[in-house]
Amino acid sequence: MNNAIVKEVLMAIENKSEFIFFYQDQNIDLERRVDIQVDSEEIGEILDQLFYGSSNVYTIRDRQIIIGKSTRRLKRRNYSVERIFEDLEQLQTREVTGTVYDNDGMPIPGASIIIKGTTKGTVTNNDGAFSLDVEENSTLLVSFIGYESKEIEIGSRTAIHINLKESVEAIEDVTVVAFAKQKKESVIASITTVKPSELKVPSSNLTTALAGRMSGLISYQRSGEPGKDNAQFFIRGVTTFGYKKDPLILIDNNEVTTQELARIQTDDIASFSIMKDATATALYGSRGANGVILVTTKEGVEGKGQISVRFENAISKPTSMVDLADPITYMLLHNEAVRTRNPLGVTPYSPNKIANTIAGGNPYIYPATDWYKTLFKDQTLNRRLNFNVSGGGRIARYYLAGSLVDDSGILKVDEKNNFNNNIKLKRYMLRSNVNINITKTTEAIVRLHGAFDDYSGPIDGGEELYKKVMRTNPVLFPAYYEPDAANEFTQHILFGNFDKGQYNNPYADMTKGYKDYTISQMSAQFELKQQLDFITEGLSLRGMFNTNRYSYFDVSRYYNPFYYSVSTYDKESEVYTLNSLNETSGTEYLDYREGNKQVNSTTYFETALSWNRTFEDKHALSGLMVYTMREQLYANAGDLQRSLPYRNLGLAGRATYAYDSRYFIEANFGYNGSERFSKKERFGFFPSAGLGWYISNEAFWPESLAKTVNKLKLKATYGLVGNDAIGNENDRFFYLSNVNMNDGNLASSFGTYGNAGGRTLNGISISRYPNDNITWETAEKLNIGVELGLWNELDIQADIFAEDRSNILMTRSSIPTTMGLQSDVRANVGKASSKGVDISLNYNHSFNKDLWITGMANFTYAKSEFTVFEEPNYSDTPWKSHVGYSLNQNWGYVAERLFVDEEEIRNSPTQFGDYKAGDIKYKDINGDGKITELDQVPLGYPTSPEIVYGFGFSGGWKGFDLSCFFQGLAHESFWIDANATSPFIDGQNALL
Repeated sequence: MNNAIVKEVLMAIENKSEFIFFYQDQNIDLERRVDIQVDSEEIGEILDQLFYGSSNVYTIRDRQIIIGKSTRRLKRRNYSVERIFEDLEQLQTREVTGTVYDNDGMPIPGASIIIKGTTKGTVTNNDGAFSLDVEENSTLLVSFIGYESKEIEIGSRTAIHINLKESVEAIEDVTVVAFAKQKKESVIASITTVKPSELKVPSSNLTTALAGRMSGLISYQRSGEPGKDNAQFFIRGVTTFGYKKDPLILIDNNEVTTQELARIQTDDIASFSIMKDATATALYGSRGANGVILVTTKEGVEGKGQISVRFENAISKPTSMVDLADPITYMLLHNEAVRTRNPLGVTPYSPNKIANTIAGGNPYIYPATDWYKTLFKDQTLNRRLNFNVSGGGRIARYYLAGSLVDDSGILKVDEKNNFNNNIKLKRYMLRSNVNINITKTTEAIVRLHGAFDDYSGPIDGGEELYKKVMRTNPVLFPAYYEPDAANEFTQHILFGNFDKGQYNNPYADMTKGYKDYTISQMSAQFELKQQLDFITEGLSLRGMFNTNRYSYFDVSRYYNPFYYSVSTYDKESEVYTLNSLNETSGTEYLDYREGNKQVNSTTYFETALSWNRTFEDKHALSGLMVYTMREQLYANAGDLQRSLPYRNLGLAGRATYAYDSRYFIEANFGYNGSERFSKKERFGFFPSAGLGWYISNEAFWPESLAKTVNKLKLKATYGLVGNDAIGNENDRFFYLSNVNMNDGNLASSFGTYGNAGGRTLNGISISRYPNDNITWETAEKLNIGVELGLWNELDIQADIFAEDRSNILMTRSSIPTTMGLQSDVRANVGKASSKGVDISLNYNHSFNKDLWITGMANFTYAKSEFTVFEEPNYSDTPWKSHVGYSLNQNWGYVAERLFVDEEEIRNSPTQFGDYKAGDIKYKDINGDGKITELDQVPLGYPTSPEIVYGFGFSGGWKGFDLSCFFQGLAHESFWIDANATSPFIDGQNALL
């Protein structure tokens, strides 16, 4: 361009490129004429020619070119500029930084950040962080596969933190596996995951939320008492006779107890998975023989601190209550029961007592005590508070959380008492996770966690008080008496009782004192990760050290109640006199008793070398080697062998190969060592392998079919798993004997017996004989599964599984007494098996951007049976054999009917105990004319449920949502304790 003005040149550049021109303070002569010749030059070269000989300078920021007269001012991040060719408002050009994270607070690497209306943008790094130069009032478009896109108006902000919600149509791409993560499509092990948000239930105990929410998990709860409300749970049922039947529980790869899992807050959870088959659990060695529950906690994300607070108030009440007979019916039937046994016997309740009780006479003379309402309220209020904050920069990120749980029981607090005897459990929890990038390839992680329980409640606990309420006579005496003339100035409560004061008075037991206990648990973990790409791409090394400290103690403070009964009563004046039943043993002062104390420590170390790489976008290979060591020490073990450190170690490995996201193969092994076995049996090798075929990724899968069946995947795994948690946990070393060299129960006297000069020496006893042949319990596990996706909305996963467990430790049943052995002899002779199916369904559908619905259902069926059981020869009475029956099966007598009269009793097989007409007549199974243990047969279902299921749905419209969930169990028999529930035993037991 010859003899052109600067304005024309700049306009031509804008029209022919993406560049836009701005100036500072209008410091440019747009009318200056220039001669300029260009031919494919860079923009900088063109501008150098344009401004040659002038006072102008320029800077280029992406597609923006700012012209001014001061190089120093142009280098500033914030300055006022104007468009040259438009009368626009003042623009603020600056760098904006931020992070992109999901609902669980986890960073999203690879998210796309685009300035709306332009092609300018960037992507987030591995920590979910980004930086981008933007203009004032720009709008960012943020998107990532599997998540809902979001538009963010920048305004004047320089730092933003963006939360992307998972798309209801999306399928989660990553699954947590042992010591790593894998793409979901490549996982062939049987692993079930659940979103932490689905575990948020109105309970302070996480274990109560598990039943029915995950396929493969058998879970049930037997008590709701604070501190004793943990659910019992097993993965795919029980197939071992050993002391440990529950799964391995890991929180951030730290082995914890059920109690610690119960305490964790859902707000702190990033992922929750259960691992069910041999391939999934192989790397955990013998610790994972019964399955694994794996929980990871949240970590900080780069960006401004994000604060979250959740407070809950929950009303808790019993689901149902046993209906008891009213006091009048109780007395009438008690009298009838006595006459049934002895027609000439003295009935416990006279017609006068019954009549006056019906008439509502003096309640201290004719009591009709509702012990349940006396002790228990209908409901209670529980409170929970969780606070957490997360954030950080490129170097360090943090997640800090604190929780307070305040649970109360439903016991009443009587004004007569000067202390609170209700159950009160306060739980304090602190968590700190800090990630530090030491270098670009080195990351250090520090995790600290503390949980502290303070409990106060009745000495016997809520459960025992409830049992006493059910077993206390409602008409024999009141809970307490109002003072008579002789006790007008008595300071203590006049508790009611009868005879010599030997009867239950649950009110006295509740108010006589209280028990405090304290639990403190601390965990400290340090992890170091190092990328080794300089050796070969995809190689990394990781090491972790963890230590746990646990302590427990309890203290009881109490007085001995004074019990009274009525000695005389003047019906006319309504005056009675009381008789003290334990004048010398009752106390008015508090006594003190120290309870159990527990102190232990656990130290754990693991190191892992992993490699993950994809070649030619088709061949994905990975490898992992893990070495672990664990030591546990008890301060008050009780004997020498248990006081020694508990130790085990293991080496495990995994190799995977995937071809073109269609064919998958995985091989694992665990080489584990256990202190419990002799040198020749100490180490065990347990391999596993799996295959997978993603059929819907094949080229032959038609597009028309993919619209209906969007996913079809088949998988199968087989492997061995070892278990050293066999027998009794106090049997430390099977290859060593356990001899008591100073047993007072076997003492003998020598010399002049009973006179001075005689001598008594303690004897020697043997509680275990050495056996260096005892070895690992071994489980063979087979899993065949299918994953099916329909219409991009319904996801179905189904697994059929089978397990055969052998080398189960059992006590030999036929050791002759002539061998003179003092203790049992055991060997690996037992066998058991289990089989079943677990199915999960998840449905997601969006009607529009404002209206959506989701649904889920889970079903688990797991049936176990003995295949070899050490027992006597039951060939003549095969119904006594355990073989073929569940590991939780109960045996009992078959009730035919009630005896009609004494004649029928004389003509029937002889039964045990004292029985008469009207009692149960049992069936003589073996026909020997008498009812003995040989007539017991398997009754009902197992005591642990074989079927657990759950289903629910959630729906939302704009900012409102509604959720519900149902859970249940089946194929379980609940056994009633006849002695605890039969009325009138020892003149008590209210149950009727």
